[in-house]
Amino acid sequence: MKPDRKTAAGLFVLALLAVLPPIFIWTGNPFYVDLATRLVILAIAATSLNLILGYGGMISFGHAAYVGLGAYAVGIPAYHELYGGFDAIASFSGSFQIPLAVAVCALFALVTGAICLRTKGVYFIMITMAFAQMVYYLFVSIEEYGADDGLVIDVRSELPGINLDRPLQLYYLAFVSLVLAIVIVRTIVNSRFGMVIQGAKGNDTRMKTMGFNTYIYRLTAYVISGAMAGYAGALLGNFTTFISPEMMDWTRSGELMFMVILGGAATTFGPLMGAAAFIVIEEVLSHVTIYWHLPFGLMLILVVLYVRGGIMGLIEGRWGRRR
Repeated sequence: MKPDRKTAAGLFVLALLAVLPPIFIWTGNPFYVDLATRLVILAIAATSLNLILGYGGMISFGHAAYVGLGAYAVGIPAYHELYGGFDAIASFSGSFQIPLAVAVCALFALVTGAICLRTKGVYFIMITMAFAQMVYYLFVSIEEYGADDGLVIDVRSELPGINLDRPLQLYYLAFVSLVLAIVIVRTIVNSRFGMVIQGAKGNDTRMKTMGFNTYIYRLTAYVISGAMAGYAGALLGNFTTFISPEMMDWTRSGELMFMVILGGAATTFGPLMGAAAFIVIEEVLSHVTIYWHLPFGLMLILVVLYVRGGIMGLIEGRWGRRR
């Protein structure tokens, strides 16, 4: 079966991301490998947000909190030197830190989601942002871990057979993780569970009338999304080797939302396309002006108003003002 335009475009971008980094290294341009690594990690976080925002209609304005918590789950154990000396467990630090990041974020999503999902609309948006800001100010106040000055990760996570100090190995770990994240989200949304989530987005009352406990379904999706974002945060912490509360500020959550909306919400490759566009536009405009957010915001407004479905809608040829 021949793939449609959107799928073909997404696979093409994935193919480029798979082959370009070694070429960048070979041609002496390691900076672009770092840029691609950041793109792929942010695409994982955007894909996790798309699960609840695009398919579930849950507009979370605090998703960056999970990315930040995931990064701190790597940085804090490294600060306390929990990365060696355990012969019984090969490559102990990565075997502990990354699952810890996923578990902490899943637990935080479970607790906060149980409260947030009692609300709807603008109240849900504000309460998710409020929880994220609470975590932000918590880490700002902890002097032990650098407060707002941040925390340096001296030693990256150690994983069996993978050396994260090598840029290409770190990149391909993130790339494979992105492919798995896309497959997982696609599998979820096409399952019975995903159909309930999408049905609740369209008409929650009707789904409840049919006998589905939509609150539990939504909470489960919220926890999965938070755990996936925490994994992206663990990768980001290993990539930057520096973490700070700024990573979980509400503006970072806004950037993740921009990626999903710009690329195309409720599409398989929309978050990837949005993350790629965001990174490219940021890199180009930041060389022109320090106020690059203004022209980027105007571009986003034009996309929302005149291109149905963001970049994926543009690829499919859906023009016209939203009614």
